[in-house]
Amino acid sequence: MRVLVVEDERMLADAIAEWLRDDTHAVDLAHDGEAALERIMVNDYDVVVLDRDLPIVHGDDVCRELVESESDARVLMLTAAAQLDDRITGLSLGADDYLAKPFAFPELAARVLALGRRSRPAVPPVLRRAGITLDPARREVFRNGRFVPLSKKEFAVLAELMRAGGAVVSAEQLLEKAWDEHTDPFTGAVRLTILKLRRKLADPPVVETVAGVGYRIT
Repeated sequence: MRVLVVEDERMLADAIAEWLRDDTHAVDLAHDGEAALERIMVNDYDVVVLDRDLPIVHGDDVCRELVESESDARVLMLTAAAQLDDRITGLSLGADDYLAKPFAFPELAARVLALGRRSRPAVPPVLRRAGITLDPARREVFRNGRFVPLSKKEFAVLAELMRAGGAVVSAEQLLEKAWDEHTDPFTGAVRLTILKLRRKLADPPVVETVAGVGYRIT
């Protein structure tokens, strides 16, 4: 998934990003509300991890902008305030979930994964197609019962193809979901990752190239 982490405490922001990247998500960072809104206008995020107490533009206002723009992104709001009234206020602004600081990183990661499933058409927790079984929570892939070891990027690309349910996914869409904003849009990373996926998934081939359009799992 593509995740935006908005947190002005830079060490915490980096730690959250590192944890989520270990979960194979593509993560962008913003350290104030204004920068967050700029990224939200440009990129299509599945989940926004949003600190409430932000400089320049307050987190509440960022959340309002997201809701008013009818974005599909789900919002996980973070705050140092753990009072019931604060949680109610955050949720009433349109946040989908609320997590008080300090928090456990595994819990944050689990909440991001759950919200991500809600940001797109409903899909089963475990994805199955063409003899492939992909479990996002366990980060495991099997092909006809055989475990397939994948890198983070290979897993992320395969997950997007599996979620498409046989529809074609363009290279641009894969870049959007599996890589962060610093990736060169003209890179050959997608093509190379697809080649590695095909080799690891073995025969019979299941990842089809649709010339000039993208890729799909047949």
